[in-house]
Amino acid sequence: MKKLLLWIVVLAVLVLLVALAYAYIPTKTRVLADGPAPDAALIERGRYLAAAGDCTACHTRPGGKPFAGGLPVASPLGNIYSTNITPDKTTGIGAYSLDDFDRAVRHGITPDGRTLYPAMPYPSYARITDDDVRALHAYFLHGDIAPVNEANRAAEIPWPLSMRWPLAIWRKTFAPEGDAVAFDASKYEDPLLARGAYLVQGLGHCGSCHTPRGFALQEKALDESSEAYLSGGQIIDGWNAVNLRGNEADGLGRWSAQDIVDTLQTGRNAHTAVVGTPMADVVRHSTQHLTEEDLRAMAAYLKQLPAATHDPSSYAANDATAKKLQAGINDSRGAELFVDNCAACHRTDATGYKDVFPTVAGNPTVLAEDPTSVIRLLLHGSELPSTTKRPSNLGMPGFADRLSDEEIAQLATYIRQEFGNKAGPVTATQSAVVRRHLEEEAKARKDAHDPTAAESADAP
Repeated sequence: MKKLLLWIVVLAVLVLLVALAYAYIPTKTRVLADGPAPDAALIERGRYLAAAGDCTACHTRPGGKPFAGGLPVASPLGNIYSTNITPDKTTGIGAYSLDDFDRAVRHGITPDGRTLYPAMPYPSYARITDDDVRALHAYFLHGDIAPVNEANRAAEIPWPLSMRWPLAIWRKTFAPEGDAVAFDASKYEDPLLARGAYLVQGLGHCGSCHTPRGFALQEKALDESSEAYLSGGQIIDGWNAVNLRGNEADGLGRWSAQDIVDTLQTGRNAHTAVVGTPMADVVRHSTQHLTEEDLRAMAAYLKQLPAATHDPSSYAANDATAKKLQAGINDSRGAELFVDNCAACHRTDATGYKDVFPTVAGNPTVLAEDPTSVIRLLLHGSELPSTTKRPSNLGMPGFADRLSDEEIAQLATYIRQEFGNKAGPVTATQSAVVRRHLEEEAKARKDAHDPTAAESADAP
């Protein structure tokens, strides 16, 4: 027995030594040499690309200076705080050479050799071209971003999970080598489609939220070579990222290319709207600022993605429920709750009002396999982003203060299984879990503003 234990200890030590060696072997990357001072055109292009990459959404905290970091990014291990990427030479990236910048953005490696947490979407940014990296570097170091001397905040991840060397193993195992995945436009039959693929896969890093993750929290796919790509399912800041593939019910199968363009440009289209803060921030800070041509390219790419074979819900237009409600027949508690809380805005036929209140019938968020977003929406409400083309930030109120978890479950189940919708039921337990998370979020927000009031944080 003692010999067996000794062998186990020896084997464990050997495995640890091999892992350490693998982690600490330096990663060599192709060097990008600094060139002449950037001109105004290159800096302006970098500004546009930074918007396409949605850099401000993560690197600017509410009330903070632009790009000074400090925004908490929730992870299963704890909060990770975004870094200062202003041109400050002490706490920011002002001393970064072009190669330093490239290794951080496309390879996830800091100038001192540490691996970045993959909250920074370098697996997607690996596809960015050399020219676009040069433009981004020119903008961040030579544009009109003010340098901010603000130290980076350490991640709130407990030891031993906070050790950084295992991240190098994760990076070497799951993140693609930039040169190996260099974007090849010739793969696509149409230049518009190629541009859309480049934006969606690379700068737009849409897969970071809309692609399911594996056992090590790696994205299951980074491009359309796998049907897992953009098939939805991740929970981001408490909201479910929807399927962006061609599924008729929970995906974009019934959307037109114009619907996608309108949504990216304004946060809404004729029949539905973005739900939740994460996607609202994407529209507010990023996609509304892209050119019409680039938005059409992204729409073209998304529209050609086939439906995922896993198809958990369905929709077929059916007016039977609407006719009952219009006749005053509320034959279930769910029907009563819908009439009392939803019908005024979304109508008794669940088709809403064009460009104002989204339809419930056939809505991909309503039909998602994971009902988290529907539950959160009913409990907490949501607000549309204010954009240049659609400045009104229309919102939906939450019903947490007047509906129990059982009632939320009944209402959510009703809208997921009536009006032609066919999706799984919702339980009171699921509602209770989301309600608790909302209460914890409210408490955290209150603590941030007034730590002495932590004990009395209000429910949402």
